[in-house]
Amino acid sequence: MARVSGRSCIVTGAARGIGRAIGEALLDEGADVCFADINGALVKNVATANKDRAAQSGGKVIWAEVDVADRTQVRAMIDKSVDAFGKLDVKFNNAGVNKPMNFLDVTEENWNFIMRINGLGCLIGMQEAAKQFIRQGTPGKIINTASIASRQGFDNVAPYCASKWGVVSLTQSGARGLAKHNITVTGFAPGVVATEMWEEVDRDLMEIGAAERPGQAMEEFSAEILKGRVATPEDITGTTTFLASKDSDYMTGQIVMIDGGMTLV
Repeated sequence: MARVSGRSCIVTGAARGIGRAIGEALLDEGADVCFADINGALVKNVATANKDRAAQSGGKVIWAEVDVADRTQVRAMIDKSVDAFGKLDVKFNNAGVNKPMNFLDVTEENWNFIMRINGLGCLIGMQEAAKQFIRQGTPGKIINTASIASRQGFDNVAPYCASKWGVVSLTQSGARGLAKHNITVTGFAPGVVATEMWEEVDRDLMEIGAAERPGQAMEEFSAEILKGRVATPEDITGTTTFLASKDSDYMTGQIVMIDGGMTLV
């Protein structure tokens, strides 16, 4: 099955974790993929490691170093993809950061760091992708990474929660604003996913006294998951490839929860 064969896609935050898994799943179903990340050396290695995968499915793979909150760099990333693939069809705004702090300790620096990437970076990514679709005169898909934290606030990651609520709002606003151009805007909201980012959050939670031992936070966050386990990145990609495919063409403004039943909303 090749749901995205021939589609040109960009995935940000693609050097590891969910972003890398999204890109690799797209390659498996025939897409051309630009793996993009602020860590240029790492994302270059990821793209290189996926050249055989792309060749086997008939797609192409490139990479780009990008700060998603820098509009000039985002435009350069899109131009590089269009030069390589001839067009842009799908833009995943997946790059995100988190830095836990207890609620009363949250600083302006912490707030601005998280909001710059998760909020402004998402907005710029949506705008510049939409402008490219309009220049091409073609339909387009924008897909944003939200979170379970977009549906419920948690006391020691308040700026992250606020940023992901912002992603939901941007998705809805973009869907309304871009529909006349035949551009859809959707998103997905993972729950607890075993990635390098979660390992960093786990260490941060111990540093601020919100957890006493490694793994405690994940155990406590995931205790209510109906599926009985945390997710892997591969649990997410069936949905993300669907959102990138024509099968989701009649969807816009929606956020799909992929949390194993952790939050029922």
